Amino acid sequence: MKRIFCFIVMLLLVSVGCFADSFDFGEATSKFVDSMGLVQVFSGDGWKSLVMIALACFLLFLAIKKQYEPLLLLPIAFGMLLTNLPGANMFHTEMWNDEFLNPESPFYHSYRHVLAEGGLLDVLYIGVKTGVYPCLIFIGVGAMTDFGPLIANPKSFLLGAAAQLGIFITFITAHALGFNSMEAASIGIIGGADGPTSIFLTTKLAPHLLGPIAIAAYSYMALVPVIQPPIMRLLTTKKERMIEMKQLRTVSKTEKIIFPIAITIVVAFILPDAAPLIGCLMLGNLMKESGVVDRLAKTVQNELMNIVVIFLGTTVGATATASTFLDISTISILCMGIVAFGVASAGGIIFAKIMNLFLKEKINPLIGSAGVSAVPMAARVSQTEGQKANPHNFLLMHAMGPNVAGVIGSAVAAGILLSMLGK
Repeated sequence: MKRIFCFIVMLLLVSVGCFADSFDFGEATSKFVDSMGLVQVFSGDGWKSLVMIALACFLLFLAIKKQYEPLLLLPIAFGMLLTNLPGANMFHTEMWNDEFLNPESPFYHSYRHVLAEGGLLDVLYIGVKTGVYPCLIFIGVGAMTDFGPLIANPKSFLLGAAAQLGIFITFITAHALGFNSMEAASIGIIGGADGPTSIFLTTKLAPHLLGPIAIAAYSYMALVPVIQPPIMRLLTTKKERMIEMKQLRTVSKTEKIIFPIAITIVVAFILPDAAPLIGCLMLGNLMKESGVVDRLAKTVQNELMNIVVIFLGTTVGATATASTFLDISTISILCMGIVAFGVASAGGIIFAKIMNLFLKEKINPLIGSAGVSAVPMAARVSQTEGQKANPHNFLLMHAMGPNVAGVIGSAVAAGILLSMLGK
């Protein structure tokens, strides 16, 4: 194969007279052919690159044709495509191994080395490794979130907390199956159904698993309308699904302004490791609710959010190289991810049923499944299932309480795991 390519290139160069006496024609031609990605595919483990390219194209199909979380799945899939192009050298996995990032290691290098020697995606990946991109996305998420339903019904905090059960159950399961504590924690956070939080925690604890964990987290978020309804019907009776709930009270502007400030202070005092995510989430929300920085609020909701999503998605996809992705552990992560998501949904529903044992005004257990962080998809699923059982049911705003509580809950869960297992 190499000889054929050499012959073709030689004919092309000769035809245009691109040689001279001082030019080592044979060596230059051989070097050019060796650099061709097509030649590298047919040497060694090059076939693995073809498998990853095919997988990237499949994910692009899901993002474009099926519209599964396209805003993030499309850049993630294209980042996977770029990193697996033979010879492109856009991302170097070895630059991000523990031995290279440990200051005590003889192989240690700084970010300055990445800027000098790394490829395009290596440079952009610094924002993932330092936790900058997930936090910036949380500012945008906060600016688009209305905490009114949560403030109006504080019991929603309990449902959001109960839904984090999936994180800790999966953490224990993954550890029992042979993953170390940091890997198990990174797998478990998929149960929070919160992509930025999953990325934030995984880059801190198990960066080598970032590719499969990010893909699992965003894929299952897109499949909320498919995964949750069977669980909701299985764990509730028709009578429970028919429960109607009273309209929530109106929340004042003052309450909405005080809420993000108070939550930031309380969480930071109790769990400092969660402060970056919670602080950025509440900063974005305060920008929106204060009403005095509309220009900034619109910027973080649109321009900033869109730019960071491009960088985050592309660089996260770049970590899904053939050497790290084509492994039995990837299949295990995908399987445990869906278990984590299912247990999280079930945890919220079961806790809602337990709460009803002590409440005079019953709550519809369907809103418990919205305790995962998939905003607002999980709340919409609760509304849809509630109306199927009772056309007079309007659960959307009630479900938004646990839904936004789940965003806070998953960030707090990540902070707990980081404080317990982080270096």
